[in-house]
Amino acid sequence: MPGRPLLGEWLIAALACCPALGWAHEVRPAFLEITENGNQTIDVLFKQPSIGSLTVRLEPAISGDLLQSQSPQISAGMGFQTRRWDDLEVGTQGLGGRTVEVKGLERSITDALVVVHYQDGNERQEILRPGEAPITLEARGDSLPIKAYLLFGIEHILTGYDHQLFILGLTLLVTSLRSLIRTVTSFTIAHSITLALSALGFVRFDAPKIEMLVALSIMFVALELVRKHDGRWSMAQQWPWLIAFAFGLLHGSAFAGALAQIGLPTRNIPLALLLFNVGVEIGQLLFVFVILAARPLLARVPWRNFGVPRRALDLGPAYVIGPLAVYWMFERFHAAVL
Repeated sequence: MPGRPLLGEWLIAALACCPALGWAHEVRPAFLEITENGNQTIDVLFKQPSIGSLTVRLEPAISGDLLQSQSPQISAGMGFQTRRWDDLEVGTQGLGGRTVEVKGLERSITDALVVVHYQDGNERQEILRPGEAPITLEARGDSLPIKAYLLFGIEHILTGYDHQLFILGLTLLVTSLRSLIRTVTSFTIAHSITLALSALGFVRFDAPKIEMLVALSIMFVALELVRKHDGRWSMAQQWPWLIAFAFGLLHGSAFAGALAQIGLPTRNIPLALLLFNVGVEIGQLLFVFVILAARPLLARVPWRNFGVPRRALDLGPAYVIGPLAVYWMFERFHAAVL
């Protein structure tokens, strides 16, 4: 169980963020929503991520050139651009047999969530990934389409390097399995509360400022790892579950921001929210499991034979987590004040 940090944990921290040092949650999916009306028409909403005024060139397409028959209404929000088509005529064929794709995904690093609302109240949800074939629509959907938001919740954690480093820091701070269980549970309860309240519209947060504070929470954990090594007392070491709960409220707000960027279906919002949250938990537990499984294996490596100083072994994780958190904090401060 958690004890003295090892260089192996330094490697875990480094590998967790190597895919994108400043990236954090820029791997955001596009969102395509198709709603079938009762008069042989459909409404289409397409939301794609943006960075400032820059957007990846993504073009949704429905066979029969449906989206080319009308110019979309275009609007921009914080971190995304939205296009809308209303009352597109589909004729007696309806949606059955038509194909849906998002052109340009192959030139990007993002996925697209496709949600189709049928006239009879059923739905269909699919994830379009770069290089995959277009989706062929059925005449009707499933009554409980659940997999898409569950998978996006898992992916959000497994590609969210800032949240991963925060969880890694918490795991290294605790000293027993019981303490780890209490800490992870506290974090889960806290972020579930703010995720639900924010996603359902009961409270609103400034997303750029929340992301900046998330980076600050990661820096705090890195500093606590240094204090632990130096033998100095701190609340985080004494009551890690309390720190996990406090910062979990903050991270839940960030999760809600990511869910808002993905887009919630106009129907089954509670179900989509629940499944996204469950997916976040699955991703979080998978990451914790990898850390715990790797530690005894890495502890057997004779690091001293490689000439690694003892202090580097002890403080390696903090030296990785801290500078990255500072980088993200200043990057997000710039976005928050613009």
